[in-house]
Parts: sequence; structure tokens; C-alpha cells
Amino acid sequence: MTITDATQLGTILGVFAHPDDEAYLAGGIMSAAVENGQRVVCVTATKGEAGVTDPARWDPARLGEIREQECKASMAILGVDEHHWLDFADGACAEVGLEEAMACLMPIVEEVRPDTVLSFGPEGMTGHPDHMATCRWATEAVARAGGGARLYYATMTHQWLEDFMDRMNPDRVMMVEGMQPPAVDPSDLAIHIRLEGEALDRKVAALRAQASQLEPLIEEWGLDFLRESQAQEMYVPAPSA
Repeated sequence: MTITDATQLGTILGVFAHPDDEAYLAGGIMSAAVENGQRVVCVTATKGEAGVTDPARWDPARLGEIREQECKASMAILGVDEHHWLDFADGACAEVGLEEAMACLMPIVEEVRPDTVLSFGPEGMTGHPDHMATCRWATEAVARAGGGARLYYATMTHQWLEDFMDRMNPDRVMMVEGMQPPAVDPSDLAIHIRLEGEALDRKVAALRAQASQLEPLIEEWGLDFLRESQAQEMYVPAPSA
């Protein structure tokens, strides 16, 4: 049965690569869980210092610092007050050895003892090597923790791709030419959260707090499109889960 309510997820741990990944893929889930009194912890692997969108507005030399503060503001909007940086270099996560990554991630997993772990799937959603590495780390950490945690990979539905992907310009968001994000039929989803009203307002505000990444997209796509495209959060179970 597909989970449609974040209250069913217990203690949640999100493991993502860059600031804003968590808001895009799980902002609604995390905010709803916090509001319900569940523990929510988020891990971000890098400060996103390589994500330069407009160097005239956001100094590339300070981008890591800028995005750190943006992420802090975004988390505050979502109500998430437990956030950890792994402090790996943006764009270099694929070069980090598994044991080095586990030395950073496992103490968090062991302390939090999550019921639910949310991360990218093996394709990294956009083919980004950092996203793909983060998936490997989350998968390995859940396996090493042994039992208890349910691991879910972010995905989309075929209908979502049909409705939104062409308008987003795949060349702008995908890291591999010709690649499409992962997509499944709704019946294959393990988690499918729909956002509206205040819940969607909060997610959009959390995204917009990360202005160095979002404002150029809003200027290109429009705020209405951002709201419409971000009104669902979808996950499939990891194969070993």
C-alpha cells in the first residue's frame, strides 16, 4: 500500500548531496513530519560550492558560505532543526572512498536509528555523480545498520514527466545528455505525498530561501510552474528494503 501521509514514516533521515536537494525531494514530507512531532534529521554531503548560476549576483568564491546560510534558512522554514554537513567537495563525491563516507555517515545513522531513510536512487535522479554517490552511501549505511530502517529512493511518475519535463528543459537540469529522470507507474510508488495550501506554500518558501539556485529558475520558469511541479513527492522502495 502506498504511503500518503508522512505520519506513517516514523523517525526520518534524509541523505542528500547538495543544499536544495532535500527541499525539492522531501521538503513537504519533512515539514509535515516535524509538525506531527516526529524526529527529522537531514544530512547534506556538500556545501554546493560548485553550483554557480549567476556569478554577478552570487560570488563564486563565497558560494559555499552563501549556500550554507541559504540551507540553514530553508531548514528553519521546514522546521528541521537537526542538520549535518559531511563537508565533502561539491562535484567530487564519486571520488570519496566508501569507508571514508561511512566514517562520517554511520555515527549519524546509529545515533538517529531512523525508521525511514530518504535518498536518491542509483541513477541520481539527474545523473549527477554526487547524487549517485550519496545513494550508494545511504544504501550501504542502512545495510550496515541492520534491520529497522526502510530505505526509499526518490522518483517521479510517467505522468509527472509528461506534464513537466519538457517545460523544464531537460538540457538545463539533466547531467547526462538524453537522460530522463526515473519514472514509474503510480501503483509502484511506496510513498506519494501530495501538497497543497499551506504545506505547498511552506515548501516553495523553503526552496526560495535557497535563492542562488532557485531565483534564476523562477525567472525562467515562473513561480506558478515551480509550485505546480513541486506539489508531489514520490519514492520507491530500495530493492533490498
